[in-house]
Amino acid sequence: MLRIGIIGTGGIAQAHIRAYLAFGQLCEIVAVADVVPGKAAERAAEFTLEAATAFEDPARMLAQADLDLVSIATPPSTHAPLAIAALDAGVHVLVEKPMAPSLEECDAMIAAQERSGRRLCVVAQNRFRDDLATLKEVVDSGLLGSISHVRVDSAWWRGLSYYDLWWRGTWEKEGGGCTLNHAIHHIDLLLWLLGRPQEITAMLANAQHDNSEVEDLSVAVLRYGRGLAQLTSSVVHHGQEQEIVVQGEHARISQPWKVLAETSAPSGFPEPGGDAAVRRRIEELAAAHVPLAHTGHEGQIGDLLEALLEGRAPRVDAADGRSAVEIVTAIYAAGIEKQVVDLPLAASDPYYRAGQLVARAPRYGAAQTASGQAAPGENAPDQPAAGQTAPGQAAEQAPDPAPAGA
Repeated sequence: MLRIGIIGTGGIAQAHIRAYLAFGQLCEIVAVADVVPGKAAERAAEFTLEAATAFEDPARMLAQADLDLVSIATPPSTHAPLAIAALDAGVHVLVEKPMAPSLEECDAMIAAQERSGRRLCVVAQNRFRDDLATLKEVVDSGLLGSISHVRVDSAWWRGLSYYDLWWRGTWEKEGGGCTLNHAIHHIDLLLWLLGRPQEITAMLANAQHDNSEVEDLSVAVLRYGRGLAQLTSSVVHHGQEQEIVVQGEHARISQPWKVLAETSAPSGFPEPGGDAAVRRRIEELAAAHVPLAHTGHEGQIGDLLEALLEGRAPRVDAADGRSAVEIVTAIYAAGIEKQVVDLPLAASDPYYRAGQLVARAPRYGAAQTASGQAAPGENAPDQPAAGQTAPGQAAEQAPDPAPAGA
């Protein structure tokens, strides 16, 4: 029976708690921590966590609760120090997305994993969805042929009051805008489907949120060999119509699910009716998908619990979380510097280091000029910016709906 702790008791922590409770035969929540007085005890009471002790100091919880695994559900700027402290205390870690605001912090977390011998995993709950698992199975089958183009619409909508929460809408505390904290779901899926691209270019904007200094819209183009992918990251899209479209040599599939397959007439134009045989093979493969026993956070947490008990690697690990942060970092670097960014990003890249994005990023929103130009960031400091979020503060957000048509 694994002993579980939760750090941070905001909205997203509820998804973690419910998932652990679904596997009562494998684990028990024995500790909950939040630096806001009374919040941990309140959340424990809400879920009737009778075995859980409430803490206001995460360090004290790690020292006293004899934990096997801790979920970290706090604002992004706190992920690295909390995860490193837990790993150094001999506790396995599941940290919410994004893994951390910078690659330097991600690598420090991975180094802590290696020296501790514990597991570090990052939430990527949308890999545990039947519709998206089906999409990957078809891509992996080769039925599409070589991939020409992928279009990803990470389309969300948030009102101005969304940024009233103290840590949102700032480069220092949130770590970025919609690209980091919303589109990272879709970025992880793109990496899952196609792997790392060779290069990225992008543009950033704040189109509608004057009370936020971070971007609320970005458009990126990613090169994959002979093909391209384009990613729109947004919190200004009415209807939140999210879509992943994969165009291959032989056919096109998408989520929400749709299959199209053209075949050529002698003139080179599409033959009416398309390629029914290719469509049929793809539909048959999709229909053969075996439904997952558990989905979303529950699916990922169940896999992690079983992996720890069985001594195997989980399906999502720290390297996956780092890869998503690398893509986000490259998008920000490309958009801010107005250049094409090659991957992988080296440790010598200015945007690799903690604090450098905070220092270099433009300040949007109310800081924009009448011409729409964002105020420039300050000169890059040698050290991360001061005033970091208090570790253990809850990430006050409801669990985001799953991407791609949810």
